[in-house]
Amino acid sequence: QVQLLESGGGLVQPGGSLRLSCAASGSIFGIRAMGWYRQAPGKQRELVATVTTGGQITYADSVKGRFTISRDNAKNTVYLQMNSLKPEDTAVYLCKTGVLMIGTTTLIHYWGQGTQVTVSS
Repeated sequence: QVQLLESGGGLVQPGGSLRLSCAASGSIFGIRAMGWYRQAPGKQRELVATVTTGGQITYADSVKGRFTISRDNAKNTVYLQMNSLKPEDTAVYLCKTGVLMIGTTTLIHYWGQGTQVTVSS
């Protein structure tokens, strides 16, 4: 099994910055892509950014140019640097990783508990 430990959420003013971290532990031999999703009140969960083990990155259009995702494969940790934050970025941010089960072609998805990001004056 895999556990995800998130940190870095909080309250910030518009235009401010936050850095989210998510560390994976446990049976992570087959870890693959890691990423961040968010869910705002009354809205569907959406992709924010993902990064593969090879460094391929995907961003939501709404965060391009403002957010940067990165990962440290040695630490099995993914980061999300969020700059120029807007009130519409307010949401619960959730870390996700996909882990390939050893000896199989089965990919298991694990989710963090979520961390609240609030952007408000």
